[in-house]
Amino acid sequence: MANTTQMLKGLLEGCILNIISKNETYGYEICEKLFKYGFEGTTEGSVYPILIRLEKKKLIYSVMKKSPLGPMRKYYYISELGKEELKNFIFSWNEIKQCINNVLEE
Repeated sequence: MANTTQMLKGLLEGCILNIISKNETYGYEICEKLFKYGFEGTTEGSVYPILIRLEKKKLIYSVMKKSPLGPMRKYYYISELGKEELKNFIFSWNEIKQCINNVLEE
């Protein structure tokens, strides 16, 4: 059976896109939200590479802003391309979830 971490890798991109789509946010805050939602095993070491990957794909963009507590922070925003990708992720997730539920309920 695949490791839970491996299964989550592909899903985290969609979850992070969704978090960013709600409000401007920064990396540490994304990690805190993921933890709050039950992704206790997710670390900054796994979130920041995803943010870099999403930015390279032009699904998100960032702006450096003053932080109320210390140094400048990189705030993330979802792009129009990212909004479309998020819609596709949600559609695909719902299809996969239904298939898995069909198998488990049999």
